[in-house]
Amino acid sequence: MINPGLTGKTILITGANNPHGIGAATAKAFAAQGAGIFLHYFRLRRNPNPTAEASAPPESPGAAFYWSQLEKTADEALAGVRALGVQASAWEGDLSDPATIPAMFDQAERSVGPVDVLINNAAYWEADTLLPAAVDIENKLVELWGGRPSTVAAAAFDRLFAVNTRAAALAMAEFARRHIQRGARWGRIVNVSTDGAGCFPSEASYGASKFALESYSRSAAAELGKLGITVNILSLGPVQTGWITPELEQEILPTIPLRRIGMPSDVAAAVVFLASEQAGWITGQRIYVGGGHAM
Repeated sequence: MINPGLTGKTILITGANNPHGIGAATAKAFAAQGAGIFLHYFRLRRNPNPTAEASAPPESPGAAFYWSQLEKTADEALAGVRALGVQASAWEGDLSDPATIPAMFDQAERSVGPVDVLINNAAYWEADTLLPAAVDIENKLVELWGGRPSTVAAAAFDRLFAVNTRAAALAMAEFARRHIQRGARWGRIVNVSTDGAGCFPSEASYGASKFALESYSRSAAAELGKLGITVNILSLGPVQTGWITPELEQEILPTIPLRRIGMPSDVAAAVVFLASEQAGWITGQRIYVGGGHAM
């Protein structure tokens, strides 16, 4: 029997309110190993189809369903974790505000314990392009989300980088500071990226924000290794967190050698492995989790 060595560890997971999402699945996977769980979340109130607000909540995957899940609290995810018999807590905070980072760690320490494992899973998304508005763009994903992406602009750039890059970097630095302060010698950081980070036409700033996160991750791996902290990146292919319609799934499948889209549990398994004792000599790596998509 393999023992990941995670019993009694405290796991901080950002972006964990979508009950169909990666954060919630990862929390359950760690709880199954006997770890204490602290869930960060932030409700995103954004409905791409305002007329849908007057109708019943959507029940099938697609943009409307996905956004309806992001508008939830973490109560559902928290209940699923507590059902596994571990100590768990949830807290809401806007990661675009730098002051949220130390407050989040303070709350985690008060409610669960000093953080041993940091999972930077939270992300903000919107589509943009370097092309002017007069140029048509063909992109099935963008069509699903309500039309042509905007041209790169300062406001959107700031929104994306504030959450996807700056918040994760600040969280890693805060994690390291507290780790040193308490004299810890064991720690894990896993940062969630996308396999489109290197080049993401029509989602240019989103991809760039994740590519910058990957650079921060490698620097952190080099700098924090002497503290006993490993830092790794998961580069994700298409994962069904509520946004992939059946039609889009059929279009995506031929690009995936394993011929199925990913599920949050697939990602959670990889995160738990990277946090385990078995991965203790793996750091600074970008690991593709996508069934061979963009290998």
